[in-house]
Amino acid sequence: MTDMGAFREAVTAWAAGGPGELGETARAWAARLPVRTAVLLEGPSDVAAVNALAASRGRDLAAEGVCVLSMGGAMSVGRFAHLLGPPGLGLRLTGLCDEAELGYYARGWERARVAQQGIFVCAADLEDELIRALGVTRVAELVRAEGDLRALRTFLRQPAQRERTSQQQLRRFLGTKKGRKIHYGRVLVEALDPADAPAPLDDLLATL
Repeated sequence: MTDMGAFREAVTAWAAGGPGELGETARAWAARLPVRTAVLLEGPSDVAAVNALAASRGRDLAAEGVCVLSMGGAMSVGRFAHLLGPPGLGLRLTGLCDEAELGYYARGWERARVAQQGIFVCAADLEDELIRALGVTRVAELVRAEGDLRALRTFLRQPAQRERTSQQQLRRFLGTKKGRKIHYGRVLVEALDPADAPAPLDDLLATL
């Protein structure tokens, strides 16, 4: 495990209600690395996308003191923001969320006494932003290249998909199997021209 990985693990366990000693462990890691910014993300597919875009631009976020964290859902943002922001470790906070989850982030920032800045919002979710940036034809090509074309065709034969647009179908498909969103979070970003990254993702990285 990397040092930043150890910090993430301590923070995640601390946020889950672990013993107070975990807070001291996290604080020690934050000082040792040192960590200056925490990027609070809803899930691991968002982490995969942020790290992939950073790598495509020649950046090592961990080496820059940036911790990219999956919280396991937007409802946890208040707890993470309180522990990592000014009331806790004193880190700068930023994050990426779906439009429907913005309220959780706004309340989390308020709880952590942080100005309502540094929250970047995807219209539906990050997968939707990436599919629009690449186009459905290119995404379908990537699905084929990753060996998932047969699974996609089976999925598209479901009656529930008939009334959806191609973009909606692909977005739904990415969430139909455990681990698929994480895998394609990286694959879709790596297929992008770095200059064509969706605005919320591009703006987030520009602030780090």
